[in-house]
Amino acid sequence: MTDGRGLDALDVALLSALQDSPRAGDLELSRLTGVARGTVTARLRRLEETGVVRGYGPDVDVRAAGFGVQAFVTLEIAQGAIDAVRRDLEEIPGVLEAHSTTGSGDVLCRVAAVSHEALQQVLVDLDRSSAVVRSTSIVALSELVRWRTRPLLESGAAPGAGRSGMRRTADHRDGSDPTSSGDDDRPAP
Repeated sequence: MTDGRGLDALDVALLSALQDSPRAGDLELSRLTGVARGTVTARLRRLEETGVVRGYGPDVDVRAAGFGVQAFVTLEIAQGAIDAVRRDLEEIPGVLEAHSTTGSGDVLCRVAAVSHEALQQVLVDLDRSSAVVRSTSIVALSELVRWRTRPLLESGAAPGAGRSGMRRTADHRDGSDPTSSGDDDRPAP
């Protein structure tokens, strides 16, 4: 990692390897990225300490888990009620995430439910908050672009920083061995 202002090529390679192989340990990540195991351990620790890596839990698809109805809800809230609305939103299980925003609304929520009837109940629960003045909902019909971070991270990696051979890892996302030359079983120089 650089001096706290961004990620370098090695950070991005480690994060990509973790996304591709979430159960990989430090030794496997070392093999995948072509750096020493100690480097992997130190980099991952730094990524965790700076909050870039927030956890290693499963990536859950709420639709596949039975919550196939999703909506985006814009909330207009009472002046100075952001803390109260945060507390209220945290108590509603159907609220997946909420963001304070600019524009015509104050808070944008993503919610999920098992049915339209259950979605209606989530919306009623949102409106019960004394902090909410008005809400507007939009039902999501389908997901066009899945939540992703890799393209953004790759576009913002500090140029020239990190391990110079990180291109090798990016070129082998198909599962081939980045240490193999492709001509025989000898490791690449």
